[in-house]
Amino acid sequence: MKQYTQEKDFCTEKSKTWSVLEQIAREGARKMLQQVLELEIEEYIESHTPDNGSSGRKTIVRNGYHPSRSIISGIGPIPIRQPRVDDRKQPQRFSSKILPKYLRRMPSVNNLIPFLYLKGISTNDFSTALTVILGEGVRGLSPANIVRLKRCWQDEYQNWTKRDLSDKHYVYLWVDGIYFQVRLDEERSCILLIMGADAQGKKELIAISDGYRESKISWREMLLDLKARGLQQMPKLATGDGALGFWAALTEIFPQTRRQRCWVHKTANILDKLPKAIQSKAKYLIHEMYQAQSKKDALGAYDHFISAYEDKYPKAIECLTKDSEDLFAFYDFPAAHWIHIRTTNPIEPTFATVRLRTKRTKGCGSCKATLSMVFKLAQEVQKNWRRLRGYKMIPLVLENKQFRDGELVDKVA
Repeated sequence: MKQYTQEKDFCTEKSKTWSVLEQIAREGARKMLQQVLELEIEEYIESHTPDNGSSGRKTIVRNGYHPSRSIISGIGPIPIRQPRVDDRKQPQRFSSKILPKYLRRMPSVNNLIPFLYLKGISTNDFSTALTVILGEGVRGLSPANIVRLKRCWQDEYQNWTKRDLSDKHYVYLWVDGIYFQVRLDEERSCILLIMGADAQGKKELIAISDGYRESKISWREMLLDLKARGLQQMPKLATGDGALGFWAALTEIFPQTRRQRCWVHKTANILDKLPKAIQSKAKYLIHEMYQAQSKKDALGAYDHFISAYEDKYPKAIECLTKDSEDLFAFYDFPAAHWIHIRTTNPIEPTFATVRLRTKRTKGCGSCKATLSMVFKLAQEVQKNWRRLRGYKMIPLVLENKQFRDGELVDKVA
């Protein structure tokens, strides 16, 4: 009992200490921000001092302060009184570059809101969650305001889908789709996503759209839209699963783009047609195919797998052989890129988080809300995407240099 009392007293004392530190931090931030705003006004007035009217009086003078307001920050609300000037005779009124007129939240807080939402915090729980994180006194973040923010995300998404792509050149594409329930739709919605790697090896989200069961029409519409917005140079390789819709559309829109079937999806599809007792062994043999150091060795493992299982498990062999032409395309590209281009793993983390969010909220209310959610989520995930290994080899790929087993072929030799 005595130990419990001591621990309780320690926690209480620690809480008080943190409370004092937070107050000191907020007061320090308030004084610093107030001082910077005062200096900004003084510099503005001094820069316009010679601009006197006919009466000889200054046309710009101090005029008290704007009504006090609180700026929500990572250390809690910071009360501030912004200086005001009388500059009505100026062609352009003064606007603070430090503290814009309608700013109520620091950019870091605006970034926190989509992060919490996408991690599964419901609209009605935002006020409670932000109060715990940012402290008491946080206002202006009611469920209604969260709804308005989501509408802003929808507008951001619409503007993003119309951006110009004429200066873009993608060497690789990754594509995938995800199905989940939208509460206001009778059928499960399918979100199609295209991700690319540019000439500098940087991964970038290219397109997000809703489609009908990953059909050819849906993918074709997405690819045509990319061309209409300026993407004229064809990617060298596209990686995706076995959805026939995308490959049929790719053949029409970007006929010279090579095709690479995702080995992760292919492995799962093959194992699904085998008994559990032999799946472990079969998985090992499949790994030998796409982890071989040369295409010759990979084809040797391919033939061995067929010989081992074609008599007893013809459906598994049919699943493997129907995509044989597109399974080993990655061997004709730099070896440093293999880990990126032989699977759709670069794109999977984005959808994994979408699935988690959807599961927690039991689906989104509408397709528009779903698209904006995926868009904001992808923006957050994109910040952590790493550049491709061996990105210095990309210019050679774009120049159509020949590679064999991941090594550059010396034509002179």
